Amino acid sequence: MPTFRTLQPGDEVLLEAFLLQHTDTSMFLRSNWRAAGLLDQGARFQGTYIAAYIDETIVAVAAHFWNGMVIVQAPVYLSEVVQAVVTQSGRVISGISGPAAQVEATKSILGLSKRPTQLDESEILFSLKLPDLQIPQALASAKVQCRLPHPDELELLTEWCVAYNVEALGQIETTSSHSACRLAIEARQATAMHWVLVAGDTLVAYSAFNASLPDIVQIGGVWTPPELRGKGYAKSVVAGSLLNARSLLVKRAILFTGDNNQAAQAVYRGIGFLPTGEKYGLVLFEETSKF
Repeated sequence: MPTFRTLQPGDEVLLEAFLLQHTDTSMFLRSNWRAAGLLDQGARFQGTYIAAYIDETIVAVAAHFWNGMVIVQAPVYLSEVVQAVVTQSGRVISGISGPAAQVEATKSILGLSKRPTQLDESEILFSLKLPDLQIPQALASAKVQCRLPHPDELELLTEWCVAYNVEALGQIETTSSHSACRLAIEARQATAMHWVLVAGDTLVAYSAFNASLPDIVQIGGVWTPPELRGKGYAKSVVAGSLLNARSLLVKRAILFTGDNNQAAQAVYRGIGFLPTGEKYGLVLFEETSKF
């Protein structure tokens, strides 16, 4: 029979050993514990982690993070770890992510299957070995340049973040959404985890890593203003960010995007990404709720 424990400092090696068996669907879990540790004091990237053990080996984990997201990696004992983690954390639930089938099951476990969502998708996972990255001609010829943003560009990037969240995640634009985007952009700036593409003197596209590890990075938040689309800018900004990662000896990149987002899929395939055969689930609720 399994035992269930709240993870604490000192449990990192066992947690990592388990998550490495499910690398492509565990990026947020791996990145968050590395960024903020296993203690939960409510700070950015921190969360409560509950794991199921068999013979001192972790076989399932669920975490409830500072922002209300429940993230699962539980091929077994899903119900037990999910119920335990939301009970212990006491947080509201803003969304769920993880392997698609587990996310769907988690909605039911938490009694949230009928709660209105702003996003509820089973998305295609794509992977790319960075030695196989295909560099767009515009980037290779320096017709466009990919670089870290300058401090005086963060206000524009905040507006782009808000626009991305409205279009891609179904959010409603509010004062609080602007504040949240500003914090996210500033955090990415502080950790050098985002990039802009520049054509002449104009910023034309944006990309970020929403999870980053020494061996693998996860692309997120790719944005080109609508009036600038169809010019190959998204390919170049993503490729430019991955050239930077490759220079730091990162081996692979992954991302997920919707089944119906043919334009995004074409962008990613155009620089070498291929589907892994797995699906990643992402649910964002219209209103937060308690378990």
